[in-house]
Amino acid sequence: MPDIVDIAVATEGFSTLVTAVKAANLVDTLKGPGPFTVFAPTDAAFAKLPPGTITTLLQNIPQLTRILCYHVVPGRLKKADLAKYRSVGSVEGSPIDLFIEGDVFEVNNATVIQADIEADNGIIHVIDTVILMRPHWFWPILRSAEKEGLASAP
Repeated sequence: MPDIVDIAVATEGFSTLVTAVKAANLVDTLKGPGPFTVFAPTDAAFAKLPPGTITTLLQNIPQLTRILCYHVVPGRLKKADLAKYRSVGSVEGSPIDLFIEGDVFEVNNATVIQADIEADNGIIHVIDTVILMRPHWFWPILRSAEKEGLASAP
């Protein structure tokens, strides 16, 4: 069975992701034993970023690496596994919000458009938007609103 990188390289629509993973020197890591769960943005997802963002990130490898690592979770987690959680911790260190109900499968601000792609070293979930870390002040405000009955956690 191919690994996560082999699948991304062989699948149409992941050329930007593959370029970014190579630039960030993450190929060997993502070809490693893992296991990893990867929320993989398509080329169309990267195209939604403001103009010039990709070029800027390719010139700022530490920031690119951080963003890419935010799309990776340790372990082999299928949709059914993830449905048990409201959030999971990324390799980057920040939480990724989950909303899974019936056919709806969302991570932060992205919709999973294809779930549970099996790789030798993990699982790939294809997403329609690049996900970004929440600012440090997000969670305390959300928790406060929940206590007041003004919001529910994602």
